[in-house]
Amino acid sequence: MLRYVLKRLLTAIPTLFLIVTISFFLIRVAPGGPFDLERPLEAKVMENLNKIYQLDKSLWEQYVIYMGNVLKGDLGPSFFFRDFTVGDLFRQGLPISIEIGGYALLLALIFGGALGILAALKQNRAPDYSVMTVATMGITIPNFVVAPVLTLIFGVALGWLPVGGWNNGAWPNKILPIITLALPQVAIVARLTRGSMIEALRSHHIRTARANGLPSWMVVVVHALRGALLPVVSYAGPAAAALLTGSVVIETIYGIPGVGRYFVQAALNRDYTLVMGTVIVIAVFIMIFNLIVDLLYAWLDPRVRYD
Repeated sequence: MLRYVLKRLLTAIPTLFLIVTISFFLIRVAPGGPFDLERPLEAKVMENLNKIYQLDKSLWEQYVIYMGNVLKGDLGPSFFFRDFTVGDLFRQGLPISIEIGGYALLLALIFGGALGILAALKQNRAPDYSVMTVATMGITIPNFVVAPVLTLIFGVALGWLPVGGWNNGAWPNKILPIITLALPQVAIVARLTRGSMIEALRSHHIRTARANGLPSWMVVVVHALRGALLPVVSYAGPAAAALLTGSVVIETIYGIPGVGRYFVQAALNRDYTLVMGTVIVIAVFIMIFNLIVDLLYAWLDPRVRYD
């Protein structure tokens, strides 16, 4: 297993290199530049800015300089947030996005899994239909609709929770963003768990376990659930990478200073270094969680071996 992990980590290096290289040249193919404004800057000012940010060099020289800085852990200065480097922006915003996304993922796995198990055990009965109806609604209704509704109900009408702001991470300010971010994931996990649990309960080893007189809870929790979690684990890897790197919709509506808002702002403002920084962060998260998923597969399914 250790050899497999080391092999995956080593193969991640050229993969990340290719992602960074392709992204570097793609962002510069797009029309416009980081200093293009409705009212153009004076030629001398533009020349000085290009010189300061090394945009006056050839594209290949810029690439070599950037890759050299990345290898040193320097993601460069932000072209739009000019008082900050890209590293500063991520150091401030990424922990907040990870906290909100982490709690949302935890809620999704716990409540989605519980609802999916309930629906599978009560298949084609009222609890099953109720869970699937709510899950379908949770998948189809987007966050930018759910967030204002929850804000109007719990923030404006009832006055129980703040309608926005971070307030230095106070818990009342986290509840609505976490719930809004978790609801679609709860629905998806519930549907995945239901389908895989129904299939697991019909398998031969579950019938054997029941024939041997094992208690129902042990059959479900110990034997069926382990196999039923495989599709959920497969989905949870990419979902974790997406949730932990921030949501532009949730962070904008609730005024959360995470990194999700940087993704759109960086692209719209042609902030090359910030775009590259977000690409690197997301790529690293996806690689890490895909590796975790593969390791969990081997733990959940004895048939999976990486030796």
